[in-house]
Amino acid sequence: MFYFQLFCSFFKIGAFTLGGGYAMLPLFQREVVEKKRWLQEKEFLEMLAIAQSSPGPIALNTAIFVGYKTKGVMGSVVAGLGIILPSFGAILLIVYLFTDYKDQPGVERAFKGIRPAVVALIVAPLWKMGKSAGLSWKTLWLPIAVVLLIALVGVSPVYVILGTILTALCTALLEERILKRREKGDSNRGGRER
Repeated sequence: MFYFQLFCSFFKIGAFTLGGGYAMLPLFQREVVEKKRWLQEKEFLEMLAIAQSSPGPIALNTAIFVGYKTKGVMGSVVAGLGIILPSFGAILLIVYLFTDYKDQPGVERAFKGIRPAVVALIVAPLWKMGKSAGLSWKTLWLPIAVVLLIALVGVSPVYVILGTILTALCTALLEERILKRREKGDSNRGGRER
């Protein structure tokens, strides 16, 4: 029964989202974190970071990670099929029907009208995830710097991800050293006071 529920949840997300993986993020969050409570908010953000840095479409990666977290390998397969099948069916339908109608003015206007809504669907979860991740006005410079590096300077996102991982590791090691020095200093002071 749970597998059917898992499949239906991801099938629904895949079937009713326009704009690709990032536009699906608010639906993923609502379904997985708020409605079904399969993941906590923090787990979802961590899983999303892994899904974004893994090869492949973010929607499929996210579905596979959620499926695996809830029901192991079989959960991954079920969630993956749920997210893929609507897109697969839509692509087949588009290939069959759309090629004859793609140059119609009404069809072109409809797709141009959808674009702003897709942008809003992408920005809304990013804003919410930023707040959940502890993003504030003091730390806002970092995502802005990354966007500028990628968009204006042309730095590859791969280098940004690798640089972020390296920086996080160095920061964690530095914090650990500082903590050990403080503990050592406190124990030395405690011994002198006796």
